[in-house]
Amino acid sequence: MTDTRFDQFDLAPELLQGITEAGFIQCTPIQAETLPIALAGNDVAGQAQTGTGKTAAFLVATLQHLIDHPSSEQRRPNQPRALMLAPTRELAVQIHKDAEALCKHTDFTTAAVYGGTGYEQQRNQLQQGVDILVGTPGRLIDYFKQHVYNLNEIQVVVLDEADRMFDLGFIKDIRYLLRRCPGPTRRLGMLFSATLSYRVQELAYEHMNNPQHVEVQPEQVTAEKVREIGYMVANEEKIPLLIGLLRRQEASRTIVFVNTKRVADKVWGFLQGNQIDTAVLSGDVPQKKRLNLLNKFQSGELSVLVATDVAARGLHIPDVTHVVNYDLPEDAEDYVHRIGRTARAGASGDAISFACETYAFSLPDIAKYTGHAIPMETVSAELLAEVDPKSRIYPDRSKRVQHRSKDGRKHHGRGHSSGHHKKHDENRAEGDKPKRHRHRHHPEGTSKNPQ
Repeated sequence: MTDTRFDQFDLAPELLQGITEAGFIQCTPIQAETLPIALAGNDVAGQAQTGTGKTAAFLVATLQHLIDHPSSEQRRPNQPRALMLAPTRELAVQIHKDAEALCKHTDFTTAAVYGGTGYEQQRNQLQQGVDILVGTPGRLIDYFKQHVYNLNEIQVVVLDEADRMFDLGFIKDIRYLLRRCPGPTRRLGMLFSATLSYRVQELAYEHMNNPQHVEVQPEQVTAEKVREIGYMVANEEKIPLLIGLLRRQEASRTIVFVNTKRVADKVWGFLQGNQIDTAVLSGDVPQKKRLNLLNKFQSGELSVLVATDVAARGLHIPDVTHVVNYDLPEDAEDYVHRIGRTARAGASGDAISFACETYAFSLPDIAKYTGHAIPMETVSAELLAEVDPKSRIYPDRSKRVQHRSKDGRKHHGRGHSSGHHKKHDENRAEGDKPKRHRHRHHPEGTSKNPQ
């Protein structure tokens, strides 16, 4: 935290009341540096690590801007005043939740629009009218093309996790929406990203009004209070080591990251079969169930969450004590985002990584990206739990959600023949549309995490 307090800014009393009740007193560095710029009406392109308070920064600036600049008299209810774009459903839900808390004492209405659930409910809410619209690109464009709402009265545009938008192939959709808003000089623009790469900067210059760049970058890439540790482990020792470590952790809240849905099912089956209550968060879990699982995890009802990289970004889950890289990611940047799920907002946490026979090759890239090697320890016998191979529980296939391919045939959530199909489904779950692959006929060359 910085010495800058929210009550030092010239904020409306009703907004400041919501900020105080939400528990925000002092500003984080990204808030302290971006708020003076945005509150003065200038566009901002901000770079900061995940979990540093970017959401509160753009929400406070947005709400104050809408208070200072009343809407035009000809504005209709289905014409939102602020548009906030997010790459994933979970991030859209989180932004909406925070927005509701901060504007509790104002007259502003909010709505979250995202795929996977509530189609008619979201549509009706938009038709009835909303001031602040948060959503993922796919469904926003769907409703826009149906003329459920329009963007003619937009006064603020926020693009969150801009680098993730590129990763998921949503930039054409983002540009489609931004071009239908009033021009950059007629609106306040804010862009936030973990990295301000050349492509993100190009997007900012194309659709923003001379944005001021703010970079809050610590000396080390990984969060300061994350305690990193690694184990050189044989593939067959990974399950015994995981169970042994989890049994040693008391009152913990752990996210176990894996690279594929198939491995997620395996890890879940062994943990569940050895009296460690857990759940899987991945791309093919229906949206309602995903939100329910997250609520149980946040409330402490579930102590372990097994997740693919669909959960690595955009989720604000407080008090995560441990992150376990059961599979090391093949992309070094994903390592940083994964372990960033713990040690958020000044807290401390542990990041444990398994360097196994399959993924140990990722270690040099991770060390180069983070600027330091993961401290490695030997797997001692007392760390390995005795695990009966027959203790694994298998998911009930009859409960899996079926979907139809273009040829009309039914497919289940598992059993795809290539990594391309798996990646396609993961991206579909994150933001309503699949990632566009350049080599469509060579899936083995395009999937980062093959089955």
